[in-house]
Amino acid sequence: MMDRRLALIGLAALAGCGFELRREPELRFQTLALTGFPPDSPLAAGLKRQIKRTPVQLLDDPARAQVVLEALHEFRDRTVVASTSVGQVREWQLRLQFDYLIRTAAGELLVPKVELRLSRDMNYTESTALAKEQEAANLYGAMHSDAIAQVMRRLAAVKLPS
Repeated sequence: MMDRRLALIGLAALAGCGFELRREPELRFQTLALTGFPPDSPLAAGLKRQIKRTPVQLLDDPARAQVVLEALHEFRDRTVVASTSVGQVREWQLRLQFDYLIRTAAGELLVPKVELRLSRDMNYTESTALAKEQEAANLYGAMHSDAIAQVMRRLAAVKLPS
């Protein structure tokens, strides 16, 4: 009996604090076109996957879409952050740069140029080079997921002109 009361109190406290699972962003337009992405872009593939989970229709022709997400620059790189006295790399910094804007088919800016910059630090040792390459791929995947979530939130904030 005491366990049930504690469970009910816990549930009531959780419900009363405003906790709610994150939902898909609600987009306020019916059609969207993605332009400017390289053909093998993981960001474009991830955005298409996310948008297919919404009622918004993806169009290939930007002239027919209500909203156009235009990729201006997409770049991944890796730089050395720390090395030993003999020149062996000890730490990398992985970076993802993505610049985009959101406009109407007529060219009216809905969201001016956004410069999205993400980075992750990664320790490195020569003895585990293969595993570290897989770790780098996983970190890039996490950065792509984070960037896609940020773009989706930005798309959800878009208000079409009347």
